[in-house]
Amino acid sequence: MSDLRDWLRRHKLEQYAEAFEANDIDLDVLAELSDRDLEQLGLSLGNRRRLLKAIAGQDVETPQPPRSQSAGSSSRDAERRQVTVLFADMVGSTALSGKIDPELLGSLLRRYQDAAAGAIGRYGGFVAKFMGDGVLAYFGFPHAFEDAAERAV
Repeated sequence: MSDLRDWLRRHKLEQYAEAFEANDIDLDVLAELSDRDLEQLGLSLGNRRRLLKAIAGQDVETPQPPRSQSAGSSSRDAERRQVTVLFADMVGSTALSGKIDPELLGSLLRRYQDAAAGAIGRYGGFVAKFMGDGVLAYFGFPHAFEDAAERAV
């Protein structure tokens, strides 16, 4: 479980390592935790949001395929995989932006992004990028799932 402890430490959430270990939660299970699960483990609202964002990959770089181990080789190992790509945006946000205060719109977008990242992370997705009111997410990358398409919807 030291991998989980290291991951929590990197996200400044190491104080929850013992609770996770006591409940047999490791990195494989982490992406499947819901907000309710985290609340039952004793995480505060702010730390639940931080953890869900971290799980969704918002605060980490996009994982790169591993480099070839052979000396002097610059090629990468190829891998064929089914990936589901999801793009979603807020309906009517352009019209809304002309009707409300920009600070209120910014706050609304941040709340939307937090909610989207939480939902994507709960189903094992990876937030690749936020683009204004849009979100681009991958299911089946970096972790493969047989039901990636179902997880996306």
